[in-house]
Amino acid sequence: MAIKLLHAAPATSDTEQPVPRWALRAAYALPWLLLPSCLWRLPFAFHFDMGQLNDAPLAPLWITIPYVFGLSVLTELVALLSIGLVRGWGEVVPSRIPVIGGRRVPPTAAVVPAVVGGLLLTAISVWTALTWVGVSDGIAYENDWWQALASAAAGNVRPVVM
Repeated sequence: MAIKLLHAAPATSDTEQPVPRWALRAAYALPWLLLPSCLWRLPFAFHFDMGQLNDAPLAPLWITIPYVFGLSVLTELVALLSIGLVRGWGEVVPSRIPVIGGRRVPPTAAVVPAVVGGLLLTAISVWTALTWVGVSDGIAYENDWWQALASAAAGNVRPVVM
């Protein structure tokens, strides 16, 4: 008996070519995987340092609040757009969109942002690995609990020996 959590699995037949099940699952998982990092970032908008030991000067709130919230929203929107890589609306613009509805999406309009995003994630992963092995400096925290929270949410922290 199948467990029905939120809704039925989307049909993979609305695309020109069949989508592998693993790609469909990865595309739907991406927004959920980025959500903890987006939520972890929000307190920084109000100058709450989340246990980080940092003496850098802070920008005024009228700059940090829209910047941090905008960055979190943009991150989630881009993650949601990754679903278009495995669904029909990523190939043909839905007809409800004015002017361009019903037109075919040029492949470069999907491939170029996907490649740029993949390269950015690769660069972040390399930087994280360099931080873990000690080539790059890590971020110091007040205690291990803040560091554990940052590691779980953002995934780019290593222990700092003081």
